[in-house]
Amino acid sequence: MIVVQSNDASGNEALAFTHDLQPSWRAATGGRGTGTPHLPSQGSIVTDGEHVLVANAGSCDVSLLSASGELLAVTPSAGERPVSIAVRGSSVYVLNAGSASIHGFDLGARSLEPRARSLYALADGVDPAQIAFAPDGESLIVTDRGGDAIVSIELDGDGLPIRSDVFPSSGMTPYGFDFAGDTLVVTEAFGGRVGAAAASSYRVNGSITPVSASIPNTRSEVCWAVASSDGRHVWVTNFGDGTISRYDVAADGSLELVAAIAATTVENAKGIRDAARSKDGTRLYALDADAGQLFAYAIGSDGTLTAAGTVGGLPATVAGLAAA
Repeated sequence: MIVVQSNDASGNEALAFTHDLQPSWRAATGGRGTGTPHLPSQGSIVTDGEHVLVANAGSCDVSLLSASGELLAVTPSAGERPVSIAVRGSSVYVLNAGSASIHGFDLGARSLEPRARSLYALADGVDPAQIAFAPDGESLIVTDRGGDAIVSIELDGDGLPIRSDVFPSSGMTPYGFDFAGDTLVVTEAFGGRVGAAAASSYRVNGSITPVSASIPNTRSEVCWAVASSDGRHVWVTNFGDGTISRYDVAADGSLELVAAIAATTVENAKGIRDAARSKDGTRLYALDADAGQLFAYAIGSDGTLTAAGTVGGLPATVAGLAAA
């Protein structure tokens, strides 16, 4: 299952496709999107295979749908403009970009319940882009574009936030990220400067320690990062020119740019943003929002990408991408 959201301001919808990009279902989320192109956050729609969770940035709530598209719950996000969701088992956290805060939920088979004492405010001036659990589940990671920083939020034994530490990003405008095994790989947009996009890697073990600092990929306006299932490769999307770059990740967490252009959506055209990998590790999907198209690529054993299909006609405000 591949899922995107329409981000429509009059009524948000989730649109699902099969792995070969055939339409599967389309369902109202019960919330509203922003109604504008480009929702600037990785993880605005996520799936654990049994559920789909959608951040409704316009109505400030989170929707829970079944894998077949049945709307199960709509719950306030306890903040303004929710844009990114992190899921680990039955624990869910949403990132509210407008109010720079996070809030937790308990995920049930057919319910999404707010978690008491889980609302946590980030520091003043933070411009957050994405939230995700660290691999050990003991902290949450948030990228801060405004402060060129990475925030680590420690969780207690009940999974509640108790304190946060701020670490400087190796490069400007840290954006999307993913974990390649236990290595954190973060994209850096450098304020959208042409040809300045980069990625950095870090170790996360109580602190966030740089391994490879700002490895450029020669492209522009890098957005999201997706790691391979074995943690040996990371692909990043470059909004500025419709390309996907590939980095390889060594055992020590260091990065090497292998292909500045590993794949292309619409050549030399802005628009590619979200990306996601199938759970079995065989497919990479990329959303070109400006073209209204969803692209599939077969992943080779060495991390190479081979075009494997395209579907178009997506809403002009389409955003987010999740794969089961």
